[in-house]
Amino acid sequence: MTVRTMSRGEVDQVIEWAAEEGWNPGLGDAVPFHAADPTGFLVAEAGDGRPAAAVSVVRYGEDLGFLGLYIARPEYRGRGLGMAAWRVGMAYLAGRTVGLDGVVAQQDNYRKSGFVLAHRNVRYQGTVPAVEPPDGLADLAAVPFDRLLGYDRPLFGAPRAAFLSAWIGMPGVVGLAAGGITGNLSGYAVARPCRVGWKIGPLFADDAETADKLFRGLCARIPGGEPVILDVPEPNSTAVALAGRHGLSPVFETARMYAGRPLDLDLGRIFGITTFELG
Repeated sequence: MTVRTMSRGEVDQVIEWAAEEGWNPGLGDAVPFHAADPTGFLVAEAGDGRPAAAVSVVRYGEDLGFLGLYIARPEYRGRGLGMAAWRVGMAYLAGRTVGLDGVVAQQDNYRKSGFVLAHRNVRYQGTVPAVEPPDGLADLAAVPFDRLLGYDRPLFGAPRAAFLSAWIGMPGVVGLAAGGITGNLSGYAVARPCRVGWKIGPLFADDAETADKLFRGLCARIPGGEPVILDVPEPNSTAVALAGRHGLSPVFETARMYAGRPLDLDLGRIFGITTFELG
């Protein structure tokens, strides 16, 4: 077998694998994913030369990495191809704190590889009744990008300028900010169209009131009747309450796990994580 860096087109292919597994990726995810770290996407080829398994191992700044998109084609499972990609990927992230969002079925395997539970994330989904656009929000594109980066970094745990620029620039994306144009930013949120419905993430805010306003602002701009999906860090009880208040129900969970020093993030200001694949 061979493990190598994916081409840009192969990132699209692997995201299609994820869609076939029911992961419901965003329609434009491949562009910001690849922009985050073009050498951080690995594919394992089987002996017949066909791509058989994949993993993303994206580096952020000097100290953080995030592992995701760990997937093997059904016909190649059980041959060690996924583990081969995993080992090369972990070597690529050597010396960094490495995070992942692990599905329930794989959490014991991740523990064997040195990952430790930090908290659960719970995916909430539902159809939000029509809401009036709240006042006091601005288009995210109007916020100076350096100001957005400054707000984002402590809540994500590392700089991610290339990713964030591409993330908020995806076709069809809706991005809103509370403040930030002339004064301090107090929150921002992004909604992107997916294979099914719309995922909101990130949803970062200084307090529950601002988070709720951003959530309602996005929902007012999402086509009516479309499912809304929000991935909530479970320790943030006000985020859990926000999801329930707007009619979303839990449908899925992951474990945020770290190998190395865990991140000390202010979960009370994280109402929706960006993505299970890249953190």
